[in-house]
Amino acid sequence: MQIEFLGTGAGSPSKQRNVSSLALRLLEERNAVWLFDVGEATQHQILNTTIRPRKIEKIFITHLHGDHIFGLPGLLSSRSFQGGTEPLTIYGPVGVKEFVQTTLRISESRLSYPIKFVEITDDGEIFNDRTFSVYAERLDHKITCFGYRVVEHDHPGELQVDKLRKLGIPSGPVYGQLKEGKTVKLADGRVLNGNDFIGAPQKGRIVAILGDTRKTKNAIDLANNADVLVHESTFGKGESKLAHNYYHSTNVQAAHIAQNAHVHQLLLNHISARYVGKKAYNLANQVRDIFPNTRVVKDFDVYDIPFKGGH
Repeated sequence: MQIEFLGTGAGSPSKQRNVSSLALRLLEERNAVWLFDVGEATQHQILNTTIRPRKIEKIFITHLHGDHIFGLPGLLSSRSFQGGTEPLTIYGPVGVKEFVQTTLRISESRLSYPIKFVEITDDGEIFNDRTFSVYAERLDHKITCFGYRVVEHDHPGELQVDKLRKLGIPSGPVYGQLKEGKTVKLADGRVLNGNDFIGAPQKGRIVAILGDTRKTKNAIDLANNADVLVHESTFGKGESKLAHNYYHSTNVQAAHIAQNAHVHQLLLNHISARYVGKKAYNLANQVRDIFPNTRVVKDFDVYDIPFKGGH
């Protein structure tokens, strides 16, 4: 599981940063990529990565401001041109379906795959299958905006092969039965319970990806015990009044969210063009006394999300 940042700027593109988009790379987990927001020129950014548009399985839109959605029509069309045939699901606030369908209709764009729209109206679970659950909660922005909590389901424990070999049990179909937790009777009369030979389950990982927001309790709920929190930092230390007026957050507010939610890593993005070079990275330095494990990200940064314990 990796996060690859495709756009980390706020409002409008700059020479240093494109507008909002990030990819949650789940190639090992489900051979797929999930996008969160698709700002203008996201498909151009993807050209500089190894991401294949046909691998994009889901798109989660936080809100309908242009710097978070203007790249959608082009990306959807390119996915079609490049051989994408698998269905795609788009999640987002009410209006995302109308935006996509209207732009495709007016431009006479025909896609080679179906799109399913899930327009979010309430907080809660919006997706669940055998590998992941996703939850959305409303944030505090000028228009309807959501943050997302992605929860990986726990991985079953590994079969303890060494333990079986010490008992003189050769590999074969019996290993598969034991791994499923079944009780097996061997030819020599011994009875083995598969649960006695399976290690502890591997705890799944949690990622919280927030849209634009003022400081809000829902952000803490979304980020609770997350391995990674991606939080906007449009404003810096001492600019809380400005942040409130513009419905955004400061780096200090983001650090307090991370601290209160007991997350492992805080990644600051949605950086204003006012912060260039060292000024941008100083946004992290300013808050390490509050939350030490803070980092300011830039376009094309890739962040690996290891299992707890580094496995």
